[in-house]
Amino acid sequence: MNRGTIDPRAVVDDRATIGEEVVIGPYCVIGADVVIGEGSRLDSHVVVEGPTEIGPGNHIWSMASLGSAPQDLKYGGERTTLKIGARNRIREFVTVNRGTEGGGGLTTIGDDNLFMAYAHVAHDCHVGNGTVFANAATLAGHVEVGDRATVGAFSAVHQFCRVARYAFIGGYSVVTRDALPWVVTVGNRAKAHGLNTIGLQRSGYPEETVRALKRCYNTLFRSKLLLEEAIRKVDEELGQVEEVRYFLDFVRTSERGVCR
Repeated sequence: MNRGTIDPRAVVDDRATIGEEVVIGPYCVIGADVVIGEGSRLDSHVVVEGPTEIGPGNHIWSMASLGSAPQDLKYGGERTTLKIGARNRIREFVTVNRGTEGGGGLTTIGDDNLFMAYAHVAHDCHVGNGTVFANAATLAGHVEVGDRATVGAFSAVHQFCRVARYAFIGGYSVVTRDALPWVVTVGNRAKAHGLNTIGLQRSGYPEETVRALKRCYNTLFRSKLLLEEAIRKVDEELGQVEEVRYFLDFVRTSERGVCR
């Protein structure tokens, strides 16, 4: 038995699946093929179009629009999907689009993320867990965002870019290449401005890991070595540190290049 509440002024399609303890506020519009997990709360005027799956314990504030068709001229009405995990906080006027056939047909958002007002996640993006999108932060299509990354207010990430785990993108930035892990990336066009040591300390990383990442960053980007030579040097000297291995793998696998 669903012990939640659906305001009589909301419009909920009979083909939607509403979990236990879900609260749906006035003037919400819930379309067909929408699944809303137990304990989620939708404030007034939220629009969810299907196919969209929303996990348990999410709070979606007024005027958010989730699961709308992708803003892509190649989209021809094919069936694509949006999947959202658990315990996300999605604030006012946030927009998240479904995927496109050419991009895999799927947009995904993980767990425990905060999307502040007016943030936008475009088609075929994949967002991890525990991220923060400040006001009006924007992802173009096909962007990947790693766990615990932060995208600052009024910043935009170019399509097909990657934002690494624990990356910190400052406000009003335009990111056209991959944003490095544990690094402060700021500007238009965005550049790396060194390791985010305060963020590392706040996240509880031990001092030896912070020192290893500093050496990694300085060797790669502040020495006179060619990048391939610098990668080999860091791998030989610090490759036993898990975070350094991730940093090196992220740089090695970049197709667009990294913000330097």
